[in-house]
Amino acid sequence: MWVAGVDGCRAGWIAVLMRVDDPDASRIMTVARFEAVADAPEQPAVIAVDMPIGLPERTEGSGRRPEQLIRPLLGERQSSVFAIPSRRAVGAIDYADACVIAAATSDPPRKVSRQGFGIFPKIREIDALLRARPDLVPRVYEVHPELAFWALNGREALDQPKKVKGTPYGPGMALRRELLGRSGDLPDGLIQAPPPRGAAADDLLDALAGLTVALDLARGGGQSFPDPPGRDAHGLPVAIWTLRR
Repeated sequence: MWVAGVDGCRAGWIAVLMRVDDPDASRIMTVARFEAVADAPEQPAVIAVDMPIGLPERTEGSGRRPEQLIRPLLGERQSSVFAIPSRRAVGAIDYADACVIAAATSDPPRKVSRQGFGIFPKIREIDALLRARPDLVPRVYEVHPELAFWALNGREALDQPKKVKGTPYGPGMALRRELLGRSGDLPDGLIQAPPPRGAAADDLLDALAGLTVALDLARGGGQSFPDPPGRDAHGLPVAIWTLRR
């Protein structure tokens, strides 16, 4: 059985694929469309992706329920958990329009962050794919890298940021690589591998974090926030998953 950890990147998506029973059987790939990961020759049975899945019609408070649940666990890293607005707002192509719609479909009214708006095209891509291909829904799980690292760190928030002012921060990157190595799930060559063209080092690191969750899910583990997952108006799951440790 193969699994995959996936993150967005400049090229589109970066994925790390691994066979559950053979860590040396692995590869790193970049693709323009997320569907190419699901349809890769390895046919990964579990795909853990750092991208919101399941969109609300309205939001209450600071985003979806999964986001509200995991922020308190992450300490100073909780700012990395964006508040995802309503489906209508995510569908807006223009930033100003997205803010107007988000404010009108949230209580209290909330606009959209620039960083959050930047990932809307990828959210729309996954949303459209899962709605068009319901056979993929049982295989695709939403994850968040910092929640994965929280689990790998003994369920403690990390004290080092991954980036500072948009630039990868050496000590924080090294800490996360150390946690990945300590997990015992990934070969060191994969953890230390350079990112492929079209992806940054932190994109690869986040995909590797997702891979640890995918491996745990494939082995019968995994923990969802909330538990059990919710469902959006189209039946898509609404939950962020991490390792059960």
